[in-house]
Amino acid sequence: MAAPWFEDDIAAAVAPLLPGLAVEVVDEIDSTSSELMRRAREGRALPVLLVAKRQTAGRGRMGRAWQSAQDAGEPASLTFSLGLPLMPRDWSGLSLAVGVSVAESLDPSHQLRVALKWPNDLWVEDRKLGGILIETALPQDGAAERYLVIGIGINIGAREATGMSTPPAWLAQWRPDASAPQLLREIIPPLVAHVLLFGERGFVPFAERFAARDTLRGREVQLSDGTTGRCAGVGWGGELLVQTSAGVKTITSAEVSVRPAPSKG
Repeated sequence: MAAPWFEDDIAAAVAPLLPGLAVEVVDEIDSTSSELMRRAREGRALPVLLVAKRQTAGRGRMGRAWQSAQDAGEPASLTFSLGLPLMPRDWSGLSLAVGVSVAESLDPSHQLRVALKWPNDLWVEDRKLGGILIETALPQDGAAERYLVIGIGINIGAREATGMSTPPAWLAQWRPDASAPQLLREIIPPLVAHVLLFGERGFVPFAERFAARDTLRGREVQLSDGTTGRCAGVGWGGELLVQTSAGVKTITSAEVSVRPAPSKG
């Protein structure tokens, strides 16, 4: 018997903040984010949580592929996208705020040391546990709100490391009884609340919480353009601050790849 996905419980939990949220669970889809973006472009811009037991063409940042995993027929990863209209004053730092929300749900007391790597990765012990993809679609009716799609993928069971420079992390290493439906029920209600808070107040309420899990702060980093320096954390708008030989460099583009510099010796 398939495990329940708690669709009604999730919808009821978020109803005071986001009434009418539709919760859909599908066996297989190309990409939950792609599907919600298609719907938005067709004018279907209602609040929806779309969960896939298996994705065949999942997408990460900068066009990278992200494949969901299966384990004995059950999802070994949690893959979902949350879509809703939003109109923040400034979109800067949204992926960081989402990361804070998910990390705090997975690791409320820091016992697992779930860290955040700017701008959109969940890390444990320098290995990637999950990722976040933020996309928006312009409304067709001329409304001021954009349609926001937040795609999230989290490794639950063991993942293949073939072709990866660093082996991935997975949640079952620390929470062996974790399941995708259970994690979904833990993550979504606070995530909705935090996204709406971001819509009202921007990144400021999340800045110190991000700093507490910032895995790059104080470390030597190398940017995609070859620049190296020491990460000085993030600013109040979610921008990455890197101390270089030429001074502090402010990084705001999500298209910049940031990785810890290779160790010397």
